[in-house]
Amino acid sequence: MAPSNMAASLKAPQEHPLTVASVPYPIVGEGEIVVKIAAAAVNPLDWMIQTMGQTLLPWLQYPLTIGSDAAGTVVEVGPNVTKFKVGDRVLGLSGGFESRTGAFQNYAALEAKTVSHIPDDLSFADASVLPLGLGTAASGLFQKDHLGLDYPRADGAKPNGETLLVWAGASSVGSNAIQLAVAAGYEVFTTASPKNFDLCKKIGASRVFDYHSETITQELLDAFKGKKCVGAFAIQSSSSDVVLEVVAKSEGAKFVTAACPIPEDKQFEGVKVNMIWGPTLKDNEVGPVIFDEFLPAALAKKRYLCVPEAVVVGQGLEKVQEGWDQLKQGGVSANKLVVTL
Repeated sequence: MAPSNMAASLKAPQEHPLTVASVPYPIVGEGEIVVKIAAAAVNPLDWMIQTMGQTLLPWLQYPLTIGSDAAGTVVEVGPNVTKFKVGDRVLGLSGGFESRTGAFQNYAALEAKTVSHIPDDLSFADASVLPLGLGTAASGLFQKDHLGLDYPRADGAKPNGETLLVWAGASSVGSNAIQLAVAAGYEVFTTASPKNFDLCKKIGASRVFDYHSETITQELLDAFKGKKCVGAFAIQSSSSDVVLEVVAKSEGAKFVTAACPIPEDKQFEGVKVNMIWGPTLKDNEVGPVIFDEFLPAALAKKRYLCVPEAVVVGQGLEKVQEGWDQLKQGGVSANKLVVTL
């Protein structure tokens, strides 16, 4: 008999607060595992879906349980899954919008190809901050249709003499992009608020610039003099003008991968822009490289940090709405809100 399952769900579009109630236990499918969720992190998309619903994503079906970032223990292994067994401690990415895969429930079905083993000394709360930011950053950095950079190495690649610009290095995607790029041998320049400079340097950025500076464009252009630029990762829409100009006027690749829309009238001639919609690495060769080969070893060797730092909102599914509301209100910087279960 399957265990009972509870979730914090949206019973209808724009419902507030979430309904905490019994939901079906997920039936494990081919290539999947079922994870007993111990911690789930909150992302901006969560409250956006609650607020805008099918206006934002027309294909959503209700009732709906969402949540992208999960960490917990494997309780069931589906057909054709060989790398996991019951009892394994893992972090995992929910890549879709099916209720059976959402992180904000006691048990979720996750695709094994976007799940990683985690060390015994890593807390579930800390591990849960990684999956979505890591997956999005890796998709933008390493997929052939984006920057197509060399893959990272768990023991760190030798410096290759090339430099990447990451805008918003203290964000979830930004902090993962910095660590991944440095592990692949690239030098990283990034931007952040001054209060987050030390964090960005701690995770590997060689230079950090204040994105509020009135002279930020010239500062970056000066920094890239004599450097070979491999492109840029634009994580905030407000960065488009600066990022495009810096890439256009620096020596090297003329490519920007963007985690936000960049209007055509803002784009520079000769600079290719490709927007990334979430972590598409699950559908190509980058997924296994990151989740199977790189991350478990890098975490075990303490060469990859779980950032942004986890801030636990509380324990229990009743705390999920509080986390969404807190993130929507703003003021969360260089942290990621987490609910433990």
